[in-house]
Amino acid sequence: QVQLVESGGGLVQTGGSLRLSCSASGIIFSINAVGWYRQVPGKQRELVAFIPGVSSTKYADSVKGRFTISRDNAKNTVYLQMNSLKSEDTAVYYCYALKNGVDYWGQGTQVTVSS
Repeated sequence: QVQLVESGGGLVQTGGSLRLSCSASGIIFSINAVGWYRQVPGKQRELVAFIPGVSSTKYADSVKGRFTISRDNAKNTVYLQMNSLKSEDTAVYYCYALKNGVDYWGQGTQVTVSS
């Protein structure tokens, strides 16, 4: 059974930084697609950053140059380093993984950026 557990969300001021972590069981991050999505009330969940396979990364245009996704294969953990945070980054952030054609999601962690 695949389980994804996020941590690291919280309240931060505009311009600040946070690092989200997603630890996994039942799936090997190094050989499966993993990523981060976010959602605000009343809007669709949107892609933030994604590692589609063994290498390469993809980012939403709104976070390019500010956010960095990375993966620690030894810890089976994926991170999202968020810098220069803006109020519009406020959302619930979800860890995502794809294994054998099945989507898996974490429970979400709230990120709130205050001005």
